[in-house]
Amino acid sequence: MDEVARTFDVWARNGRAERMEREHAKSVLKFLESVPFDSAFTFLDVGCGNGWVVRKAASEPLCRRAVGIDKSKKMIIEARKKTKDAKVEFIHTDLESLARRKFDYVFSMESLYYADSVPAALGKIYRLLHPGGRFFCGTDFYADNKVTAKWAGMLGIQMHLYSKREWRLLFEDAGFETRTRHITDPRDRRKWRRELGTLFITGTRPKMR
Repeated sequence: MDEVARTFDVWARNGRAERMEREHAKSVLKFLESVPFDSAFTFLDVGCGNGWVVRKAASEPLCRRAVGIDKSKKMIIEARKKTKDAKVEFIHTDLESLARRKFDYVFSMESLYYADSVPAALGKIYRLLHPGGRFFCGTDFYADNKVTAKWAGMLGIQMHLYSKREWRLLFEDAGFETRTRHITDPRDRRKWRRELGTLFITGTRPKMR
């Protein structure tokens, strides 16, 4: 077991998964409000934790299938406890080992930077998407945010730090049409949440490739 999986197993046992859900809910839900979900779709959450985003996606009337993957076995156990929805599936695996499937949307919040190779992970996600499909990647950990950029040293696990510009280039190199957006919270006590907030990178797989 690698250090990232081991760390998240500990967090699953001590209730930190629920804390992360509360911490990210406002920015994630605000971002997802901008996604129309106006036709039948399938959804994958990479690094799903306790599965709260998967359950949110599955609650959309036109969702056909919502899948969450996590390399932490304990997180997957917790996620499975929280739903009996037949449209929902939780799989204990890392992204690299996920069997070939196709999705309309792929989502990842605070997890892609743990990958051994972020370019390889983006390439895999690109291949998992239908043409025209979109990948939504959210992160509070980026070089432009000097406060959160310190997290890697505090946690002592592998975390790849990139700037907003570098994230865009990584997505474009993988073949995505790319947009970025910041979700801020003017009422948060933390200055970085008020002024910088969560960085979301949206990558669309072109329809003609």
